[in-house]
Amino acid sequence: MTGQSSFVVVANRLPVDEMPSDESGERRWRRSPGGLVTALHPVLVQRDGTWIGWAGSAGPAPAPFMVDGINLHPVPLDADEIARYYEGQSNSTIWPLYHDAVEPPIFRRRWASSYREVNARFSEAAAEVAAPGATVWVQDYQLQLVPDMLRRLRPDLRIGFFLHIPFPPIELFMQLPQRAEIMRGLLGADLVGFQQRLAAQNFVRLAHHVLGCQTSGSVIEHEGRRVKAAAFPISIDIEEIDRLVDNPLILTRSEQIRAELGDPKTIILGVDRLDYTKGIEHRLKAFRELLEENRVGVPDTVMVQVATPSRERVEHYQALRVKVEREVGRINGDFGRVGVPAVHYLHQSYSRSELVALYRAADVMMVTPLRDGMNLVAKEYVAARGDAGGSLVLSEFAGAASELRQAFLCNPHDLDAVKDALVRAVHVDSDEARKRMSIMQRHLRRNDVSHWARSFLTELGSLT
Repeated sequence: MTGQSSFVVVANRLPVDEMPSDESGERRWRRSPGGLVTALHPVLVQRDGTWIGWAGSAGPAPAPFMVDGINLHPVPLDADEIARYYEGQSNSTIWPLYHDAVEPPIFRRRWASSYREVNARFSEAAAEVAAPGATVWVQDYQLQLVPDMLRRLRPDLRIGFFLHIPFPPIELFMQLPQRAEIMRGLLGADLVGFQQRLAAQNFVRLAHHVLGCQTSGSVIEHEGRRVKAAAFPISIDIEEIDRLVDNPLILTRSEQIRAELGDPKTIILGVDRLDYTKGIEHRLKAFRELLEENRVGVPDTVMVQVATPSRERVEHYQALRVKVEREVGRINGDFGRVGVPAVHYLHQSYSRSELVALYRAADVMMVTPLRDGMNLVAKEYVAARGDAGGSLVLSEFAGAASELRQAFLCNPHDLDAVKDALVRAVHVDSDEARKRMSIMQRHLRRNDVSHWARSFLTELGSLT
């Protein structure tokens, strides 16, 4: 029995956060911030669409409900599945492998089995909810088996898939024990979207290499169907950033932040999840060396590093936190003063408004991941600097580097290159800084998150 939604989004998480229960004990929800739900909200409302995903806590799923005009269909995960499907196969196997094996991926058969079972559950939910001939858009690396599973259940559907993280070259992907299964899973889609053109090319090559598929340009022949692979670089909600930037309270908070930091000449900012792919440890080492070489100095220059807690039950992340905090302590011990640390390290989450205030306060933004599908923080910083001030130091290995060419680009593995880029950003002429920032801002206004969603869905709709 099929449902009545002509547009269905399938993602690991529902786009909502649970609020404290009211006096009656009923569960309450609010829409979570994020570019993806912002971009898809109008389409979901217009088409009476449904978003399928996990509600965020172990155990039975709540009954389907609605928030802000979006139908939400929860999928249950128990504690073992969270450990094996999510923390295991998704985040300890696939995540490190797809990020150039910055940390060694771990391969465990019981994780792969749980991943398969959970993907089947999501597929069954989508098959139940989707109306005849509906469009289903599957999101990200946790659900790479869903397109094929869903097509076998519902061959009438038009299916798209988008990978938000990098897709690796043949040499890395071939390490994956489930490589053929993953490729077949993704080829169940009509359109497979990636952040970068090179990732789409990797996928086409692997379809031929692993499954022997015939390919022509970006099109793959698979089981009598034509599957297209293409790049659709994701972006941010410019209008949301504009609203926040124009808020007098945020402008005041930005000034307060500078005062709280001692009104230094230069504030260097990093905002990342505490993840080994983000290059936080390398960034801190580069800053320490600049202090040792007297190319920058305290209190004229201070660094603020926001490291949002992430996947704290995964061993790689626990080890990274120890390393980062040790490096922060070393820098502050050697170069800080009483009441004036060289690095302000903040291992906590912040609201959107506080982040925008930090962006406005920062003279230099450092976004130096070792590997990143896109990195929206870089785009948010550029958008938040409506005053055309500030400088962006950006890793060549962030997807955003292919668009934000006016940033100070560097190889994050080369500490001397990171140091040189940072020094150039600190001392750049104000006219040059404004010119660089203005060019990047114009690009982002033409290519916001709504443009990304429209581009993908238009392409998917045009395929025959």
